[in-house]
Amino acid sequence: MSPVIPIRPESTSGCTDVVPLVERGQREVFCGLTGIIWLHRKIQDAFFLVVGSRTCAHLIQSAAGVMIFAEPRFGTAIIDERDLAGLADVHTELDRVVQQLLARRPDIRLLFLVGSCPSEVIKLDLSRAAERLNRIHHPSVRVLNYSGSGIETTFTQGEDACLAAMVPGLPAPSAADPPPALMVVGTLADVVEDQLRELLSRMGLTVDFFPPRRSQEMPMVGAHTRFLLAQPFLADTARVLQSRGARHLPAPYPLGVEGTTAWLQAAATAFAVAPEAFESAIRSARQRAEKALAAHRERLKGQRIFFFPDSQLEIPLARFVHRELGMDLIEVGTPYLHRQHMAPELAWLPAGTRISEGQDVDRQLDRCLADAPDLVVCGLGLANPLEARGVTTKWAIELVFTPIQGYEQAADLAGLFSRPLQRREKLAA
Repeated sequence: MSPVIPIRPESTSGCTDVVPLVERGQREVFCGLTGIIWLHRKIQDAFFLVVGSRTCAHLIQSAAGVMIFAEPRFGTAIIDERDLAGLADVHTELDRVVQQLLARRPDIRLLFLVGSCPSEVIKLDLSRAAERLNRIHHPSVRVLNYSGSGIETTFTQGEDACLAAMVPGLPAPSAADPPPALMVVGTLADVVEDQLRELLSRMGLTVDFFPPRRSQEMPMVGAHTRFLLAQPFLADTARVLQSRGARHLPAPYPLGVEGTTAWLQAAATAFAVAPEAFESAIRSARQRAEKALAAHRERLKGQRIFFFPDSQLEIPLARFVHRELGMDLIEVGTPYLHRQHMAPELAWLPAGTRISEGQDVDRQLDRCLADAPDLVVCGLGLANPLEARGVTTKWAIELVFTPIQGYEQAADLAGLFSRPLQRREKLAA
């Protein structure tokens, strides 16, 4: 087994044993339908059919920025007054819409029926609908369903629900005892996926990415599978993979130089990559990233930052801005705290960091204004009111929509924090 490359420890345990400030009140988040925006770009022969209201359609159209004459790989089957009043059979209507869609778009190979708040309120059983439609259209089209409802979730859980729905259909290895295989789990921009694949290839490792770019390229999963999470919001997906026998490789997430190095090291250790092979594979990319971060560190060092809960990226992001950019953490809010998946990240946070789980938006706003941070990371609904109070903000959703993983994106990630402060300085001049 190759030894872990030494990385500066924060303390003996950091925030491993932290008792978070748990809040259960009014929340300010997008719904899980938002995940379609990056999922439909990733799986190139899939289509996401939301069963919802006109509000759902407007949300996705606005978030995607798709012009009306474009042919995106998502759409909405509108639940209207006739459906709600019981004047139409919703399942019959849905069958008709799906038939029209597949006739118009013969390139579709994987169809997701995506539940919404309206479809869940009227108790529409989309799992039954998916089974029925799958019998009709399989094998040319596979039909799955998941919930993108925002009633009880934060918006990144839409991806978690989607990937978890795909896992039961992943093929099992044909051999009785196949050799160990590496899988990276979580939707990544194609350029990031290519970079990470190249780094792992230099170590002599082959890797599958889940979800794949095409539905016909689903990776095999079983007891031979070792998987790394590329995103911190995939708790249900990880659980379903483990139920298939796969083993999770605990690691910090690949944000910044330290996180990416430790994440790659987890794979190298699991597959017994020699230390010199590992160092040779990552050296040039790591050095470029370290050099690119220097200018951002100079601007951000000593700046105080406050994270509102939004995407579940908050704890890895806080680790990055504190350890690699020298920012001071005031509060790190996260919608959910998964201690097992966050253990390596928590160990790298400074002891005593105030971590909150869940949200009571009025209380958190009061704490934020009283603490007077230099920069606040928050959702779109809070950004403008805070800016009106003279608080500099960064939209949290931009950190999800922008490629930020890996060495080559480390400076881009740092720039997302430094640019709002630059803008403030220019406006004040």
